[in-house]
Amino acid sequence: MTVLVTGGAGFIGANFIFYWLNAHPGDRMVCLDRLTYAGNLSTLRPVLERPEFRFVKADICDRETLDRLFEEEHPEAVVNFAAESHVDRSIEDPEVFLRTNVMGTAALLDACRKYGTPRFHQVSTDEVYGDLPLDRPELRFTETTNLHASSPYSASKASADLLTLAYCRTYGFPGTISRCSNNYGPCQFPEKLIPLMIANALQNKPLPVYGTGKNVRDWLYVEDHCRAIDLILRKGRIGEVYNIGGDCELENIALVRRICRELGKPESLITYVADRKGHDLRYAIDSGKLRHELGWRPETGFEEGIRNTIRWYLENRDWWVEIISGEYRDYYEKMYGNR
Repeated sequence: MTVLVTGGAGFIGANFIFYWLNAHPGDRMVCLDRLTYAGNLSTLRPVLERPEFRFVKADICDRETLDRLFEEEHPEAVVNFAAESHVDRSIEDPEVFLRTNVMGTAALLDACRKYGTPRFHQVSTDEVYGDLPLDRPELRFTETTNLHASSPYSASKASADLLTLAYCRTYGFPGTISRCSNNYGPCQFPEKLIPLMIANALQNKPLPVYGTGKNVRDWLYVEDHCRAIDLILRKGRIGEVYNIGGDCELENIALVRRICRELGKPESLITYVADRKGHDLRYAIDSGKLRHELGWRPETGFEEGIRNTIRWYLENRDWWVEIISGEYRDYYEKMYGNR
């Protein structure tokens, strides 16, 4: 089986490639990535020389390149991780998100239709549902929750989801969608909350927390996410949406304090900064459909997962130091320097 993974040099995509090659020996994995700021080819170093792996530097919006790649590889499955994904960046420049997340998804859908690809999976986010109140802990997002995007990022992902579902209904397209909660684990770009806090704490830099830090997120270890996508690809029902959650809701401030304790750093490093525009209060995923239909459940508890994650950043310091010493440093100053 040949699987085409778009955005495979990013955090979740790279972890999915590692997972798949380990779980399904003999399968061929093709990675397409434009290598924008968050795509890091060095992340894929462990698999670059493997004969069953191929890397292609390209833009998913480039339809001619997609045609050539589909003609060469004839993938039996396409998993679309390619996306601009940082909310703050979407507020600064929405157009980039519309291009990649909407038009890029459209180009992939058309290529799959043209070449008769048997399976397409769109990787989405719980952010398409908007947010939940902090004082209603019993409420969770289900697959039937209305879409209520709060940012240009989540609006672009919701658009891609609707387009995928429209192709399923109009063309009988063999697509599925998953909407996951906040992922964490190895190889995550250090603009995201957990790696940002780890990197800053290790350098004894301030730990910037939005607002009061009371916003709640549901945390999912990245390998559990990869297993869920594997199950959906192989056993999921065409045209369906599946929620993937970690059953681990934490206030942002509690998470940051937990990282400080694990690293032996003082909480005095925590600095409260002006809140993000339109900042969602709480995300909580109901994964009941995925559990009941496909037998999935998260296997990595948060205590184990956060220790694994921190250990990875400690053992791979060169990886993230190289990132934050370059273009990201200018962006970081823009986002947090004057707040």
